Amino acid sequence: MRICRYSHHQKNAVGLYHDDHVVPLAVAAKAYTDATHDAVELPAVDDLLALLTPEGSAHAAAKKVADWTDRNPGAIPASQRLALDEVELLVPIPRPNKLLLLAGNYNEHIQEGGGQATERAETFPYVFMKPPTTTLTDPGKPVVIPRVSPDHVDWELELCIVIGKRARHVTEADGLKYVAGYTVVNDISDRKFRPNPGRKERTNDKWFDWEHGKWHDTFCPCGPCIVSADAIADPQKLKMKLSVNGQVKQDATTGQQIFPVAAVVAFVSDIVTLEPGDLIATGTPAGVGNTTGTYLKSGDRIEAWIEGIGTLVSPVVAEQELRQK
Repeated sequence: MRICRYSHHQKNAVGLYHDDHVVPLAVAAKAYTDATHDAVELPAVDDLLALLTPEGSAHAAAKKVADWTDRNPGAIPASQRLALDEVELLVPIPRPNKLLLLAGNYNEHIQEGGGQATERAETFPYVFMKPPTTTLTDPGKPVVIPRVSPDHVDWELELCIVIGKRARHVTEADGLKYVAGYTVVNDISDRKFRPNPGRKERTNDKWFDWEHGKWHDTFCPCGPCIVSADAIADPQKLKMKLSVNGQVKQDATTGQQIFPVAAVVAFVSDIVTLEPGDLIATGTPAGVGNTTGTYLKSGDRIEAWIEGIGTLVSPVVAEQELRQK
């Protein structure tokens, strides 16, 4: 089940996501009921967790409708489908309690940055946070190049875990049981943010330069949908690709991760309680712009794709241009 939040005629709704259109969930539910005479009740809310997790109030009904729609692709007439350019896709989980991300979870990415490849047993996941309310950005909405540091803004394609239920001290063997689904994240990064260039250097300056370069507004596009965990047989076998202006920059698979999804959930749950709706982006593969000194500029178009989920599209605009409009 691929499910999304969207806005149409200034009203938010939930739909079944397809690569070129959205089927409003209410439309799909009515078609299912009319065809099967099995009435289903779905809440008129845009809380995807209620639909995605077995504990969710509408999971059984939503899954029944989604599975039937997949088996009967012609059951929804074209007139009741919404083309992607007719809707405004929205961040699937708009206000997660936590937005966590991993750094250095692909050896090829570590090596392209000048680091040494490592074995899992020799290290641990590097986890950091972004402020969700100002960095999470709807599909199709622009990544804004910040006026304060405009010249070294980079892309990072990542598989993102959506937590489905409270997790504390979870074992790796049970880690996937706590996943509601997966989405796509682009961990936009300002590679050379350097506040107060005339500063007196301190020991931790390099770390905080890196961390602060992750926090600019719009620096975490997310979407276009969530695919339910039960639709992904193995999250370590997903192809992933990112292009800028049609030129492929990243081309990898999630199987290259040092720490797989289940291990990430287990590790984080030992540090902090994970709650339904928390997002964990699992790191980026090789192919970032910083390796070749190629950075995003106004007018660029980023397409971040992961197999089984979809394509997250983000135009790029300079902050000054937005202020002039």
